[in-house]
Amino acid sequence: MNPLLQALWVARKDLAIEFRTKESLNAAGAFAVVILLLFSFVFDPASPEVATIGGGLLWLCFAFGGALIFNRGFARELPNECLDALLASPVSASSLLAGKAITSFVLLLIVEAVSLFVFGFFYDVRWWLHPLKLFAVCALATWGIAILGAAFGAMTVNLKLRELMLPVLIYPLLLPLLMAAIELTNNLLMNQVTSDSLLWGRVLLVFDIVYTSLAVALAETILVN
Repeated sequence: MNPLLQALWVARKDLAIEFRTKESLNAAGAFAVVILLLFSFVFDPASPEVATIGGGLLWLCFAFGGALIFNRGFARELPNECLDALLASPVSASSLLAGKAITSFVLLLIVEAVSLFVFGFFYDVRWWLHPLKLFAVCALATWGIAILGAAFGAMTVNLKLRELMLPVLIYPLLLPLLMAAIELTNNLLMNQVTSDSLLWGRVLLVFDIVYTSLAVALAETILVN
């Protein structure tokens, strides 16, 4: 079977389980909404400064909410030795890792969509002024978070303190991606697309290419060892 089809099969399986149980979606979505709600009492929604910090607030919610999704990605395969069965199946290690990343990518996009509507309601920010550009930023940044989260989620799945270790490991590596996503989102929220936007967009693209390539190349080592 084609490796891409294998990855999509893994993602389809995980998404079917998640949409039935809604464990990760409920946890990550509730976290993001509560954080946005709490900060709405800290900042004056009528203040123009809200748009200047909106990107940072949104990606703070997305990054920390994503950890709740990554922790469940491989952990749900531990009971009944399901992970060993997957590794023994014809599905390649790279396809398994990519499938987990696709699952996290889809779930994070759903959380982000809900968060944007909540953000627009509580902060009175018109985030829909550049919908296609904002979607492109979210897609590129979310894939980077998803592939890195899947790789380190596989590495920490057998640790007793994986819920603690996973964020500690991935957030330092996510700094370039988060900086680029925050800058681009702030520019779009303020309706000020500058010349620096192209540079930050390249940062997102290079980050995705580098870490996707590394994750696929090292998938066998990450999962088997």
